[in-house]
Amino acid sequence: MTNNELIAIIKERKNILGINQEYLAELSEVGIATLKRLESGKGNITLNNLQKIADVLGLEIKLELKKPGK
Repeated sequence: MTNNELIAIIKERKNILGINQEYLAELSEVGIATLKRLESGKGNITLNNLQKIADVLGLEIKLELKKPGK
């Protein structure tokens, strides 16, 4: 998954739930500046912060083996 795909999933899920960046930052306890950098594609996020965001959005992070040839 690329960063752009990750950003699109987060934005889409926020839209579905009807929450904005500020509320997501508050609920996930991730700084608003961190969230804004992530969504603008200008920052890197720690796995810990990504997990906090995913939890609030009802998403799950998975790590899977690559299929041969990828």
